[in-house]
Amino acid sequence: MKRVSTAILVGCLVMTLFTGCWNRRELNELGILSGAAIDKVGDEYQVAAQVVIPDQVSMRSTKGGTPVTMYKASAPTLFEAFRKLTTTSPRKIYTAQIRVLVLGESIAREGIAKVMDLLVRNPETRTDYVVVIAKNTEAENVLKVLTPLEKIPADSLFDSLDTAAKIWAPITKVTADKLVDQFTAKGINPVLPGVGIINEVHIDKSSSFMEKIDYPIKLKFSGLAVFRKDKFVGWLGTNEGRGYNYITNNVEASVNNLPCQDGNLLSFEIIRSTTNMKSRLVNDEPIIEIKLEIEANISEISCDIDINNPHNIEVLEKNAADKIEKLMQHTVQLVQKKYKVDIFGFGQSIYKNYPDKWKLLEKDWDSHFANLKVAYDVRFHIRTTGMTTNTLERTMKENQYD
Repeated sequence: MKRVSTAILVGCLVMTLFTGCWNRRELNELGILSGAAIDKVGDEYQVAAQVVIPDQVSMRSTKGGTPVTMYKASAPTLFEAFRKLTTTSPRKIYTAQIRVLVLGESIAREGIAKVMDLLVRNPETRTDYVVVIAKNTEAENVLKVLTPLEKIPADSLFDSLDTAAKIWAPITKVTADKLVDQFTAKGINPVLPGVGIINEVHIDKSSSFMEKIDYPIKLKFSGLAVFRKDKFVGWLGTNEGRGYNYITNNVEASVNNLPCQDGNLLSFEIIRSTTNMKSRLVNDEPIIEIKLEIEANISEISCDIDINNPHNIEVLEKNAADKIEKLMQHTVQLVQKKYKVDIFGFGQSIYKNYPDKWKLLEKDWDSHFANLKVAYDVRFHIRTTGMTTNTLERTMKENQYD
């Protein structure tokens, strides 16, 4: 009996040596998708896939060619278009490594829910890639632009957006999972960053062009696309994008400036920003209260001001707080009057705090949002004034009279 048990155990161990992953695929059988672009052309969906060329991105590569290639296909449905890519691609497109999804304005106006549904339904596709809207150009053109610092353009787009969202307040980063959550959440509509092409000219992909320092075509993140549910309705500019991010607590760091009495500017580096949004009922009507705390350092002084004087610091703090409050107020009023769609999550706050009241408002929330009262409380704190207490120009003037 002991020998039989031993034999069974040995047999089981041997069998494990012959097992493998049931859906295993070799890397040389797949085309690694780095970015995808979707446009609507007539009645058909046009899909462009940016696929990595392994030999070109290898550290050992000395060929000097383009690191990616692009395959395109069109079909009446998105799923067909993706599958149709195989008619030109020698490999099956593998979507697990996608970094960027670029959507054209045409398909964004029609609605992007079915696009996202198709992509998130695929179990191979992770949902931490970013979604952007092509501004004033077709989505596929965005993926055609080569970038000097990153070999793979889709990686460059992802990294640029991530960096801009962290240190430049007008832009926000939206991943696929966050976008899908906003589609299903109550009292909030999504926004997506816009990306456009600047200096658009014909590209000569010769070796001499590749040796130039300043590429003639570049990508630039610009504006936030406003959505009503899943349909694109318009753009927010740079200032409104900054106001949106302050309201929604999306500012990690940024730069702000104030005009001085002599017409010059003083700049701040914002090092910390925290927004708390609350809703309350006054006479059974909802009011939104936004409290913003900002800490900043003085980073540049071009005006004649004595920053050793505490009174001057207090004046700067008040003026900076007033400027940001007016910016947020302007942003909310513009969205209320022009788009009449809640992108700030005001309705979500009411839903969480007053669910019974939300049931009465939900069906006609766009109308209620357009007339919603919003109160602001901004506190601006200057932490440091830099390594020098005065500007070099002011110090030079003072020394002239010594």
